[in-house]
Amino acid sequence: MQPSNDRVLGVLGGMGPLASAQFMLRLTLLTPATRDQEHIPTILWSDPRVPDRTKGKLSGGDDPLPWLLRGINGLRQAACGAIAIPCNTAHGWFEPMVEAAGVPVLHIVDAAATDLRRLGVGRGTIGLMGTQATLNMRLYQERLSGQGWDCMTPSQDQMDRLVTPSIALVKANRVAEAFAPLAEVVNDLAARGASAVVLGCTEIPLGIQAGPVEALQAPVVDTIDALARASIAWARG
Repeated sequence: MQPSNDRVLGVLGGMGPLASAQFMLRLTLLTPATRDQEHIPTILWSDPRVPDRTKGKLSGGDDPLPWLLRGINGLRQAACGAIAIPCNTAHGWFEPMVEAAGVPVLHIVDAAATDLRRLGVGRGTIGLMGTQATLNMRLYQERLSGQGWDCMTPSQDQMDRLVTPSIALVKANRVAEAFAPLAEVVNDLAARGASAVVLGCTEIPLGIQAGPVEALQAPVVDTIDALARASIAWARG
């Protein structure tokens, strides 16, 4: 089904810019279309000035919410019919954003759950990687536990030594350097019994894609792709 012309998708991005650009790329590539007019009308609000979400939650950094609401308001003024946010940690402010949006805001954790089922992982133990704030806020653990999944996370040492530095590498456009440490964590979670690993930070899939998929010992859920698929499902009604 071709998307309706009045179904304009808003994308609240810039967190980080490369993840937003990758979301737009994957949204385009995953859409079953044969010509321009069959693609989804989309408006990207990419504002990298949004204060760091992890620092805002964990260490008294500047509050990102006013900046998030500024973007939501801009997309609302552009008459977007739904909003996708390709940043996992930003979902820690999901409720005030929904209240301000006045239109559906697609939840990235729900999109990841749909992708887990698509992979045939309907319940059981899964691995979860993300920013320290995403894990501490239990954005995934709380939302997925009622649906039959138990989330296993990296150790604090792995977060400090491997995951957090890798996210910083991607944000610094040093994507290839992030693969080895991220793959190490994926494989450790698999060895501990995870049937799949959710890449719950939109920088992490970029690092993982920089290396050979054969090196991974468990299937992964790319939350950029998952959110793109959810956006396509919304657009096609």
